[in-house]
Amino acid sequence: MTKKKFDFRKKLFIKNRLVILNENTFEEIFSFRLTLMNVFVTFTLGGIFLILVTTFIIAFTPLREFIPGYSSTELKRNATKLAIKSDSLETALKKNEAYLQGVQKVLRGELDYAKFNKDSILAEVDEPGELNMKASEEEIKLREDVAKIEKESGENKTKKKKSDKK
Repeated sequence: MTKKKFDFRKKLFIKNRLVILNENTFEEIFSFRLTLMNVFVTFTLGGIFLILVTTFIIAFTPLREFIPGYSSTELKRNATKLAIKSDSLETALKKNEAYLQGVQKVLRGELDYAKFNKDSILAEVDEPGELNMKASEEEIKLREDVAKIEKESGENKTKKKKSDKK
């Protein structure tokens, strides 16, 4: 087995000659001196180079759009424009609905026309509603309970550490 490996290694570095001849005149056009190792290294490097070139061509050209999972840049741009446009239409719709509700209140007599102002109605829509940030009684009780539990567990840990030291 070791002799076969040695023979194979020896064959890798044996110099061979590749000759290309003209078949009619047997004139030598060109020739190469090669070893099997040179041929193997050349084909390996050529394959790696071909893979890299193909990868870069696909990655950095519009050809990547033909690969499933990649979306076109134009499609992304259009989606962004449509998202912005739909957002602005949504806010305009909210403003119009608030204005119409104000007009309906005036028509029903729930609101005096003198108090009805388009700017004030639209300003109400633009401003976010006030949030109640005060803690409820239940939340205060829960916080107190958690504080008690944490205090008790802290005391238990210190007692345990003192008993472990003894």
